[in-house]
Amino acid sequence: MLQSSKTPVVFQSNKRFSVLEILQFIVLAFLILYFGKALFIPLSFSLLIGFILYPICKWMETKGLNKGIAIVISILGVTLLIGSVIYLLIVQFSEFLQEWESLTSKLNETIQQLSVFIAERFDISLEKQTEFINNTLNNSGSQAFSIIRNTAYSLSESVFFLIMIPVFSVLILFHRQLLSNALYELFPPERKNTIHEILVETIHEYYNFIKGMLVVYLIVGLLNSIGLWIIGVPNPFLFGFIASILTFIPYVGIMISSLLPIAVSWITYNSIWYPLAVIAVFSIVQALEAYIIFPFAVGSRLKINTLVIIIVVIVGGIIWGAAGMILFIPFISIIKLIADRTPSLKTLSVLLGDGEPKKNTK
Repeated sequence: MLQSSKTPVVFQSNKRFSVLEILQFIVLAFLILYFGKALFIPLSFSLLIGFILYPICKWMETKGLNKGIAIVISILGVTLLIGSVIYLLIVQFSEFLQEWESLTSKLNETIQQLSVFIAERFDISLEKQTEFINNTLNNSGSQAFSIIRNTAYSLSESVFFLIMIPVFSVLILFHRQLLSNALYELFPPERKNTIHEILVETIHEYYNFIKGMLVVYLIVGLLNSIGLWIIGVPNPFLFGFIASILTFIPYVGIMISSLLPIAVSWITYNSIWYPLAVIAVFSIVQALEAYIIFPFAVGSRLKINTLVIIIVVIVGGIIWGAAGMILFIPFISIIKLIADRTPSLKTLSVLLGDGEPKKNTK
């Protein structure tokens, strides 16, 4: 088992990188990550899973289990967890469909009331409103093919990721010693202890990342529930924490999890303002989660300052979309581990740090 040494070893390098060299490296890295995202996204998720499952696999192996069996059991546990999240999505969507007829009738009634209001308030006849709607639908119909094509591409990409991530995870865990030895060979023998220590601390950083994510889900669940309770939506804590759990699936999760409380509030109170209030609650909480709760909770666990976390989340979203907003946080923590042990990157280490003094370092 990998064990961390008490005194961190540092890369002995006196070379100072110029600003131009650093910018060139950053631009090159961004280009590689952007154009290679079809490979790097599933591979990065697999590395994340591999780092998380490594201690579990190692523990089972020390108890006498075969290496392959330990890996399969660990992967099945993660698959079961992800399957439970998908099941929650399906349940939410099916319950929403059960209320579809009631929602359709209320939607038609609301549209009629809105049309009458517009006609009386702004002196726009019902015929002109109908003509405007028809023209809008006809114009948007020309873009339907593009929307369908993009949707099909996104679905096929998601299916590809779902297939490749478990495969990569199994192979990384099975060949972990081979990969470690190959990594050691890339550096001089005197730096082997440094690489070994970075690997150990990387696993610890990933665990801290997962702990931070659990704190995020707990806070978001509480805020969702309190907001729904203030509005008066039935079963606010159930809906609030389901929405929090499903935020694990970016964008889609929160959209589907909000359908049922929107439908229930509309049917219960027979007013469009309650569904709008539900949307407002989830939107506000999501904004707080993305730009305040997530950076603060995760950054404090990884000892990275909140400003850097926010910037990394935004950059990750630009390069890899929703996946980048999740994966780039562990990436920056690994970069900080390397910077902490490289004198020529001392400035970067200070910039990424949270300002707290380090302990047990020389």
